[in-house]
Amino acid sequence: MELKDLIEKFSDTKENQQKAVFNTIFIAGNKLQTIFDQHIPDISLKQFMLLSTIRHADKQMTFTQLGELLGCSRQNIKKIASVLEKKGYVKIQTSSEDSRAQCICPTAKVQDFFENTFHQYQKELKFLFEVYTDEEMEMLFHLMMKLYDGIEHLESAVSKDEA
Repeated sequence: MELKDLIEKFSDTKENQQKAVFNTIFIAGNKLQTIFDQHIPDISLKQFMLLSTIRHADKQMTFTQLGELLGCSRQNIKKIASVLEKKGYVKIQTSSEDSRAQCICPTAKVQDFFENTFHQYQKELKFLFEVYTDEEMEMLFHLMMKLYDGIEHLESAVSKDEA
């Protein structure tokens, strides 16, 4: 079976389209992670996402805050941060706002990475999105942002069912 066969099979009803979009999110994520992990030296895509997030944060963020933002557990963040700390990209330290919490602070190596290596990621992103017109890119952006609304809606429905 080929991709176009699957697309045709799942294009007939709204329910099938929902299933196809849901599956595509995971398949696309896996494919992107594989591509980036194979082509970018020294760090994985998940490590890159964490570095990018802490680099753009206005203040120190705890493992819990980063987990909520990136959609994973604080334990997962701690594991990724520990690897990055061993590689010299971050320092894990006690939060200045809560002595019970730990924060991830970027080192000079992060700045060096974004100044000297990040262009490889940018090249990959350019290839990924150059198949879209400006209008399609804007539409995709808005639809992906709306996906977060759907996720929040699902989270509230699930939490009501658990209560």
